[in-house]
Amino acid sequence: MADNRKEQTRNQWLDMLEKYKFDSDAPATDQIWSEKLECASRDELISIQNDKLKVVTPFLYENSDFYRRRFDKLDLAPTDIQTVDDLTKWPVVDKTEMMEDALAHPPYGTYSTMDQELWDTRGWMMFSSSGSSGVPRVFRYSHVDRDLWEWANARAIYSFGVRPDDTVFLASGYGPHVFAWGVQYALQRMNVASIPGGGMTTDMRANIVDRFKPTVLCCTTSYALHLGRVMEEKGLDPAASSIRMLFVGGEPGTGIMNTRNRLKELWGAEMREFYGCTEVSPHSGGYSCSHAEISGDVVATHLMEDHQIWELVDPDTMEPVAEGERGITVATSLLSESSPQLRFNVGDYTVYSTEQCGCGRTHVRAMGSFAGRSDDLINLRGVKMYPVQLEQAVRAVPGIGDEYEILIETDEAGVDMMTARVEHADDISAQVINEIKTRCEVTVGVEMLAPGTLPKTEFKAKRIRDERDK
Repeated sequence: MADNRKEQTRNQWLDMLEKYKFDSDAPATDQIWSEKLECASRDELISIQNDKLKVVTPFLYENSDFYRRRFDKLDLAPTDIQTVDDLTKWPVVDKTEMMEDALAHPPYGTYSTMDQELWDTRGWMMFSSSGSSGVPRVFRYSHVDRDLWEWANARAIYSFGVRPDDTVFLASGYGPHVFAWGVQYALQRMNVASIPGGGMTTDMRANIVDRFKPTVLCCTTSYALHLGRVMEEKGLDPAASSIRMLFVGGEPGTGIMNTRNRLKELWGAEMREFYGCTEVSPHSGGYSCSHAEISGDVVATHLMEDHQIWELVDPDTMEPVAEGERGITVATSLLSESSPQLRFNVGDYTVYSTEQCGCGRTHVRAMGSFAGRSDDLINLRGVKMYPVQLEQAVRAVPGIGDEYEILIETDEAGVDMMTARVEHADDISAQVINEIKTRCEVTVGVEMLAPGTLPKTEFKAKRIRDERDK
């Protein structure tokens, strides 16, 4: 009987996913992939979300031991969560819960709806969370997920203005990380040519740009800086290259004004961004459109609301905040056979707006993009700041190197101290101190290094080195 319920709820969920799969194979217009979904009214979007919620909660209950235990512990039934308004009955799921589940039920945990039988019959690819310490959260996805994922990503990349006459160079690793794979499969659906750059040295990738003239560069924000500088060292000018668009993901980019401006100047190119996380289905949850730059220092990121429910909550109380107020992101996944999740704490700070974008899309936007993850908060002698604030400060100093490091350690007197290690041909320590003091309200030490001293970033940058006594 239990197996029958599992199969029945899975089939109902798959039917629901198919019901709202409009314009899957090709774009509907020359500007918007699925006008029916991307330009839906607020009422239509909420109706889609409610329709999916009614089916996904019993599916989770019957197919994920993690969710069954949590429902029972909270004395809730799947029927208690039928609409978006019901979601607050369900406490936010933190990654710590998933870590504990993975430890108790190795190696995959029980938070997924992918069991071994399903993996053996239509398993596609396994991915792992990145960028966090502790036990990795591993997710196995099916070919159903692959199909849905490439469709969602195609919609996002199409909004950038990428078209079949482009060639996209993926200067990224192809390990168990969702970013490059998702882009690769989406480009296939879009009939857009690509050059996979996994496994290449930076020198080889610079030669690819120079010789084969791709028009779009896809990589992390930090690596786009590094690759551009290597090209300059080889006597090549990135701004004079064939690259017309930088497509970044994996770490903050467009929302950090000084970094964005540095990249745009270096490459003479537009900049677009993917936003999301492995846990709540690994397709693009957020993306930049052709109208992303509202003004010189404000950008906006669309969030794909027919695929996910995006909330903003207070980081301390986990209660929803009103539109226009600052909070951290919480996502409910509505586009996965293997990993739908209810109210997962993604944890990035932003402000939401439901005003229609100039591109015509109606989905909620993160204004200013994303300004740091809540679990990255740095507390230095009672002063709190985020890595993105420090990046803004360092990048504000003219001529400073692309690489830098923030060292936090405890001195002999037991006082926590912060030192910014930066590269510059001259002593500009006073400027660095002033910029960090202005933005973060803390006085730091500065260690001046010769240009080229710090290691170059090949994937995601890890610029905060916390060596304080624990």
